[in-house]
Amino acid sequence: MRMRRTGIIQVGAGYCLNVKPQATGNDDWYSSARNETHTERLDRNWLSLLQELRVVQTGVQLLTGFLLTLPFQSRFEELSDTQTAIYLATVMCSISATALLVAPVGMHRLLFRRHQLDQLVDAAHLCALIGLLLLGLALTGVVALIFSVVVGTLAASLAAGGVAALLLACWVILPLSARRNGPADEAPTDLGEAKQNS
Repeated sequence: MRMRRTGIIQVGAGYCLNVKPQATGNDDWYSSARNETHTERLDRNWLSLLQELRVVQTGVQLLTGFLLTLPFQSRFEELSDTQTAIYLATVMCSISATALLVAPVGMHRLLFRRHQLDQLVDAAHLCALIGLLLLGLALTGVVALIFSVVVGTLAASLAAGGVAALLLACWVILPLSARRNGPADEAPTDLGEAKQNS
């Protein structure tokens, strides 16, 4: 479903972009193969997104809490300037990831019963993608900081590079490869084809 902006409209006491859905070939496929309306698909996408966010929210919140307690430890003052910079960058990534991964809940509350599920799903999807990117940076930063303190700078660089490569492979390369090579790219055009492919 592609979106097109058609101006700014008043909603209650505030204003928002008036984004209207524009039909595409995918709508026909979802209607025939999954037997769902556009609204049902939005509901399914929203629930799926919430499930994904539940998986990462707890972890990112625990990571952020752990990072926020470190300055109150006695050895924190022993960190070098580089280690302090890594720590501060990691904290900012972790807090930003927490904010973005929790943001869809706040958006849902403010847009509740406003018939703006299209915008909500799109905005929550974007928040989740950016939040996961920042979470990956925070995890890489934590590994760099811990290895830097325990072993040294070279080990920290290697460990952080390894974690970054692992996250990139699991979170980006593998899904994009599956997306490019998978059958989902070939959406059936009518119900007969949908039944044959299922």
